[in-house]
Amino acid sequence: MPIVHPTALVDPGAELAEDVRIGAYAVIGPEVVLGPGVEVRPHALLTGRTRIGARTRVFPFAVLGEEPQDKSFSDEATELVIGADNVLREHVTIHVGTAKGGGSTRIGDDNFIMNGVHVAHDVQIGSHVIVASQVAIAGHAEIQDFAVIGGLSGVHQNARVGESAMVGALSGVTLDAPPFSLVSGERATLRGVNVVGLRRRGFSSEVRQEIKRAYHLLFHSKLRLEEALEKAQKEGFRSAEVARLLAFVEGSARGVSR
Repeated sequence: MPIVHPTALVDPGAELAEDVRIGAYAVIGPEVVLGPGVEVRPHALLTGRTRIGARTRVFPFAVLGEEPQDKSFSDEATELVIGADNVLREHVTIHVGTAKGGGSTRIGDDNFIMNGVHVAHDVQIGSHVIVASQVAIAGHAEIQDFAVIGGLSGVHQNARVGESAMVGALSGVTLDAPPFSLVSGERATLRGVNVVGLRRRGFSSEVRQEIKRAYHLLFHSKLRLEEALEKAQKEGFRSAEVARLLAFVEGSARGVSR
């Protein structure tokens, strides 16, 4: 049965897997669902319609599932869904979604979210993401798989950080950060290809070279982006990674960092 410290407050309506561990003075609300092996450290607050996947660890003073910081919110039946094997460090705050934003804030699997990070309503975070300390991710933003966001950075509402992109510390992401890129700056601009990230993921040299060629066409050819994208789509790239890059750029609503 779950191991619950006697000072913790767990609502009878909460659903706890057999081997959940809940520390001193933690508070678990009536609509919270905790999967196998979840650990909630002392003084954490889990509330709202919140589901947390297996083996995720929640550290002290984290607040998960509270109402969104959106003046239009009026207690709609929205949710927070967190996957498996995540680490959510001290003072992390993640809010439920809003009805107008799709109703759900979602975090994938195997993410490392460091202390003091704020994840706002309707944010979508993929898997294998690292978010460093004191980052603020505004509502409706999207962080794709394997992205890394440096400390004290901010991600604008509706902005996207692409797959395997690296955002430097103290950056403001106001436009989409393309997949496989390095971006940084007060208004983050493109600094190059995230070569280290590509190697860490085990991409072959052929795939890495294709990504670099695609970047040259898109961002260094002196063509307008629409013309560069059209040229790149006709270039005959073979890798799925470049296909995802081109689709990301084509689908950008805010524009991409250049």
